[in-house]
Amino acid sequence: MKRAVVAAISLMTGLTMLTGCSKAEVEETIQPLVADAIEESDSEAEAVDEQDESPLIPEIDTDVKIEAGSRIAVVSKSVKGEYWKMVKKGMEDAVKAINDAYGFKKDDQITMTFEGPDNEEDVESQINTIDAVIAENPDVLCISASDMDSCQAQLEAAKENEIPVVAFDSNVSEKKLVKAYRGTDNVQVGKMAAYQLGSALGKMGKVAVFSAQQKTKSVQDRVDGFMNNIQKYGDIEVVEVIYSDQVDDMETAMKEVLDKYPALDGVFCTNADVTELYLGLEKSDAGDAPALVGVDATTKQQEAIRNGEEIGCVSQQPYAMGYQTIWTAAETTAPKKSVTIEKNLLLNPAWIDSESVDDSDSSAYLYTE
Repeated sequence: MKRAVVAAISLMTGLTMLTGCSKAEVEETIQPLVADAIEESDSEAEAVDEQDESPLIPEIDTDVKIEAGSRIAVVSKSVKGEYWKMVKKGMEDAVKAINDAYGFKKDDQITMTFEGPDNEEDVESQINTIDAVIAENPDVLCISASDMDSCQAQLEAAKENEIPVVAFDSNVSEKKLVKAYRGTDNVQVGKMAAYQLGSALGKMGKVAVFSAQQKTKSVQDRVDGFMNNIQKYGDIEVVEVIYSDQVDDMETAMKEVLDKYPALDGVFCTNADVTELYLGLEKSDAGDAPALVGVDATTKQQEAIRNGEEIGCVSQQPYAMGYQTIWTAAETTAPKKSVTIEKNLLLNPAWIDSESVDDSDSSAYLYTE
């Protein structure tokens, strides 16, 4: 039981003794405090689940009869940035581990291609890449969808050509067209951000959400997780939610919000690109700047946390995600019904702040250039 709950119960006992009131009378007075404390305790526990229960690097099970020489085509949301670099590294290491474990050599080796646009919002380029990849008839297609609705025709084409699809990072709206999904629990990302920002603000204030593109499923989940939980942590009002794909220029849109609300208390940015764009804005003195919670512990955000520009960020495990994705893709090449593939596997995020940013225990969540 949390300290707040214990304190409330102790207060109830003390008042009964000191005032001479009946226990029932004191309970009537103090009960709302106990209820609030219990609710806060439950909310905090829900927001900061232990991340070490997450599935990390899977064991390569050579009893699974995967197809030798399989070609795995990966079409990422982007190929630029520290996050995607770590996803790709996890995938490459998984390919090597699979080939080593099975003893695959030369033409029997599992191979992987990794393609995508430079910009996560370049949906058209991603769709064109998926079309080109499907035309090459790979054994498995892995995608991280920039737009959850735009690639349905491509997924149907993959199904017609008997190409299994594994989604990673960001899922699609028509989930029946994918064999499995490997990614972060993005609703939990939003919940954790709400808890940390609400706590930092002393349970009251005005906040804004600056978000990546609305049409991406992972972003939708983060915003939903935040919006559905922020008011649990006090009298907090979300005054604006801005999506990068809904404005002409995200930097200008963020400046307009800051000008409109000069006394803004807090900001939640839903991915690395938006967080770093916000960090680059010219703002008032640090002491008056809104408290910032970001997503993804890039090197720039790590430095911002160290120097106090950012109170912390909710970070993912991109290397493990990439590794999980490739092993799942390899499993899909095994004879049907010979292996059970879990449909959705979610990795837990972690909170990174000044106390954990230089902790070796946080290394899986810290990105590098």
